[in-house]
Amino acid sequence: MKRKKINIAVIGATGYVGLDLVYLLSKHPMANIKYLCAKRNISKSINIFDTRIKKRLPKISKVNNISWNNLDLVFLSLPNGEAQKIIKKKIKYKNIKFIDLSADFRIKSPKKYKQWYKKEHYAKNLISQSLYSISEFVKNDIKKYRIIANPGCYPTSIQLPLIPLIKKRLIKLKNISIDSKSGYSGAGKNFKKKFTHKNIDDSVYAYSIKKHRHMSELDQEFEKVKANNISYAFNPHLIPMFRGLLSSIYLEIKDKTNIKIIHKELEKFHRKNKFVKILKINKSIGTGNVMNTNYCEISICETRNKKKIVIFSAIDNLLKGASGQAIQNMNLAYGFKESLGLIL
Repeated sequence: MKRKKINIAVIGATGYVGLDLVYLLSKHPMANIKYLCAKRNISKSINIFDTRIKKRLPKISKVNNISWNNLDLVFLSLPNGEAQKIIKKKIKYKNIKFIDLSADFRIKSPKKYKQWYKKEHYAKNLISQSLYSISEFVKNDIKKYRIIANPGCYPTSIQLPLIPLIKKRLIKLKNISIDSKSGYSGAGKNFKKKFTHKNIDDSVYAYSIKKHRHMSELDQEFEKVKANNISYAFNPHLIPMFRGLLSSIYLEIKDKTNIKIIHKELEKFHRKNKFVKILKINKSIGTGNVMNTNYCEISICETRNKKKIVIFSAIDNLLKGASGQAIQNMNLAYGFKESLGLIL
C-alpha cells in the first residue's frame, strides 16, 4: 500500500538553515509542506528568498495561523529559547513530532542550559521526553520520541569520528585539541551584528575560545560514553566563506594502537552509515567535496610523532550540520529510507 505523505510546518523558514530545509523538503517525495512561518515578510513567497525553490508552496504566515490538528511534523529553526515555548504549548497535539534545530532540547540539565545559554528553560518537564539526535547514533531509538533535538554543527563534525574511538578506548583522553573552522552562515543572517571586528568578509576570526556553547553538548555526550575524565580544548573560527566546516582533531593514541587500527575501527563503525565517508589514511581533505551535501568526510592522518594523529572531519554546516541532518532524522523517525530526499 502506498504510504501517505506527512504534513509539515517549518517555523523559522527564512533564515539560512530554514531556507535550506524548505529547499530540501520541497524535493522530498514524502513531504507535504502545509505552513512556512516567520515573524516578518508575511504573505510573501518563499521563492523570493531562495530562487532554488521552484515548487509552488504556501505563502509565509505567522505561527498563529497554523491548524495544528492537520500536522504530523514541525521543524523549528529559531533562536535559542523560542522553540521550547512553542513545543510546551503544542505538545498536547499527540499526532505531532517536533524537530528542533536550536539548543533548547540538546542539554539535558536545565541548570547547565541556563549556565551556557543564559536563559531559563520553560519546558523542563519535556527535556526527558526529547532525544539528542546525531542520526548515526540514534537509529534504533529515534522512533520512540516526539521531540528530536538536532545537534549543533561543530559537535556533529567532532563526534562522528571521536565517539566510536572513545567507546573502543583506542585514544588517550588527555590533551585533545580541536580546531574547527566554519563558514559565516553558521552564525546566522545577523552575523555582522554578532561579530563586529574589522574586515569580517575577508578575514579569519577566532571566537568563544574558552567557552563556546557547543562545548556543553560535547561534555554531555562524552559523559554518556564514560569519558568523564576527558580533557580537551576547542577553538572555533569563522572563515570568509558562506558554507562549510572543517574540524581538525589532534590526539594521542594508546600504546598498543596504531593509525591502521584507528582507521579500521572508524570504517567498521560507519560501514552502514551512508552519509559518513572514511577516506584513505593520510588523504588530503577540504570542505569542497561535502558542500551542498549531507555527507561527512573523515581523514585520519599521521604526524611526525608516531603516537599523535590528526583526524579531519568535513561537513556542510547548513546541511549535515543542520537542515540535512534534520531531514535524515525525519526519515529515521518515520521509517523512510534514510537518504530519501537528501541525494540531490
